[in-house]
Amino acid sequence: MNDLEKLEKIALELITSYEITTPPVPIESMLKNPKDGMWKQVDVNQLSGSFISVKDRYSPRMSLARLLVRHVATSEWGKERQLQQLLIQDENHIYAFARMLVMPASMISSLSTASRNPTMISMKFEVPEDDARQRMFDLVRI
Repeated sequence: MNDLEKLEKIALELITSYEITTPPVPIESMLKNPKDGMWKQVDVNQLSGSFISVKDRYSPRMSLARLLVRHVATSEWGKERQLQQLLIQDENHIYAFARMLVMPASMISSLSTASRNPTMISMKFEVPEDDARQRMFDLVRI
């Protein structure tokens, strides 16, 4: 099993633990309401404007997803799954794991064939089209 497959498995486990079954994945709520034994609650209202990217109307969600990735990786839950070690293998893994969280493979595969394109995924999952396009590419590589 390669690193991206391991990350997919961890992302699915996290999404499942929050009982999330449909998009959009509530990243902000996950940050604010961690499950027991995960990370400390995050007050997203305290984040500085320089932290959040605003290139696209959905870019802030991806910034929050990367913040969630960092919190998950350093939590006991993440340490038990050796998440941090997987993320440092390649600097792009943080971005890939964030995409996995906001666009879970199971949710993308449940879309109709006609909806599996960057524009429709962007709208349904509330992510920038570039991230949706990259996620589709990531799924082909796994």
